[in-house]
This record gives sequence, C-alpha cells and structure tokens, in this order.
Amino acid sequence: MSSENTYDLVVVGGGPAGLTAALYAARERMKVVVVEKLACGGEPVKAGLIENYPGFPEGIEGGDLAVLFREQASRFGAEFAEFQEVTGLIRSEDDYEVTHTGGSFRGKAILVSTGGEPRALGIPGEKELTGKGVSYCATCDGPLYRERPVAVIGGGNSAMEEALFLARFASRVFLVHRREEFRGAKILEERLRANERVELVLSARPVGIEGKEAVEALVVRQGGRERSIPVSAVFFFVGVKPNSGWLQGVLELDEAGRIITDEGMRTSLPGVFAAGDVRSGNLRQISIACGEGTVACLAAREYLQETANKPGQIS
Repeated sequence: MSSENTYDLVVVGGGPAGLTAALYAARERMKVVVVEKLACGGEPVKAGLIENYPGFPEGIEGGDLAVLFREQASRFGAEFAEFQEVTGLIRSEDDYEVTHTGGSFRGKAILVSTGGEPRALGIPGEKELTGKGVSYCATCDGPLYRERPVAVIGGGNSAMEEALFLARFASRVFLVHRREEFRGAKILEERLRANERVELVLSARPVGIEGKEAVEALVVRQGGRERSIPVSAVFFFVGVKPNSGWLQGVLELDEAGRIITDEGMRTSLPGVFAAGDVRSGNLRQISIACGEGTVACLAAREYLQETANKPGQIS
C-alpha cells in the first residue's frame, strides 16, 4: 500500500471522541485520518440545544458544536474520509489495515470511536411504521409534526431533552416512562413539569403502535390496563446499541457488545484504542467522550514512541 494511505493514527468514527483525538494528533503533526460512515459530528448533530458543554453559557445547538469540532481538527491538518463505512480491521506484523467501502487505510495505531445506533424497543408496529411516524431522532423529524400530538419513549437525559425540543413544535408531547422517577437531570424534569404542552405518562410501558399508512396512536399498559393515546408520531430514546459488529472476534467486547479497555483506552490488541459511546463503561456525555478521546490519543502517542515512532510531545 502506498505511503499516501499510511497514517500514524486512523480514527474510526467522527463523533466528539474521534474528533478530539484527531485534533490532539494533528496538533502534534501526526498524520491522522478520520473515517466516518456519515458526515462527521456524531450524536451532537442529532441534538437540539446543548447546555452542559463547558464554554457556552447560553448553550449551543448540537449541529453547530459538531461543526466546530470538525473545523478545529481540520485547521491543524487532520484528514477526513466521510461517507465511508468501515468493514474490517486486519492486523499485520507492523501495523493495521482498516478496510472501508471506499478502499482501505493503513495505520500504525487505531482508535475506534464508532458510537452507537438508537436501540429499538421491538413492540408491534414499531418496525412497520418506521419512517411513517416512528422515529429515533427528534431533531431530524420533530418539525414535521408541528401542532400535532406526539409521544416520546424513555426516561433518561436524551428522552427528556428531546421531549422539551418537541414541545416547540407539537401541540402535545406525551412522555412515556416505565418508572415513576426519571433517570435524567433534575433541571430537565423541572422544565418538563413546568411545560404545559408536556404530559407525563409514568409507570407505563409501551405495548404497541397503531396505524396503517402512518402512526395513529400509541398503546401503553399502565396500572394493569391498556390505554390508547392518539398521536401522529412516536420518538424512541431507550438506549444505544454499540456500532461494534465489525469487531466481533477481533477485539474483546462485553455482553452488550461494547469494547473493553483499560484506563488508558487500550483494547485487547496492542496499538488499538477505543473511546466514546462504543467503549464499555462510557457514561454517554459529550465532555466525557472528548476526555476519552484525549486519553486515547495520549496512549496512542506513547505506543508509537515505544515502537520507535516518535512524533513528539503533546501539550
């Protein structure tokens, strides 16, 4: 393979963890490429207003933050291969080959930061009506349901944030959670309870979605009885499935399919690191993903130095 396709660090996944690692590596004049199956940005692209990322007292739209991440890494020379899905990781004597839909890159060190995909609940009607009112991205599809009732499924920060976002457009937002207490931030709960467009449906379990050509109602079981809630859309935020299927049998994964690492983000293969939502133990926060990306890059630098590749010192 030509030297043009050989890098000090190949970053697989262009979310906050991967872009932070790319920034650190590029500042040190390491040759680094970020391979991303969509456009770079990761989960923040799908988010609305982000208020808990330091440096933005008034908050910042997720898409805007993602653009800034990419621009900063690009400024220092990071390269990007977007809309290229990675298909495999092959170990050779001295380095690794990362295969993707557009070809391959060879890397002396690899960082996997592929994040995850929204998890489906698997209730009747969910699969059949996906794209017809069933959605996993309120930022993407919320404006389509202006002045119409919608439902949100989940009880964590993502569900709570997206319910508040949807309340900007929808006539009514039914937030359905299987417990009586939320798992997300108290400030979000306070805002939900104060928002007259939001109705909390607690201790309730979704059991089906009704509709032929489009979503017409969400059926929940609450207090031993089933209840049909007329809505035009149902948004699911019930967890994330890690994007690690291409690493089955290659890296050590936990029961959920997340990559197991040590404190230095080192995986079961030397020179391969993992950070962000795909890593076992990650708490799914942007600031944490950025921190893990930093740690992974520092560990990759140390690994390269140990193998006689000495790009210098990161400050």
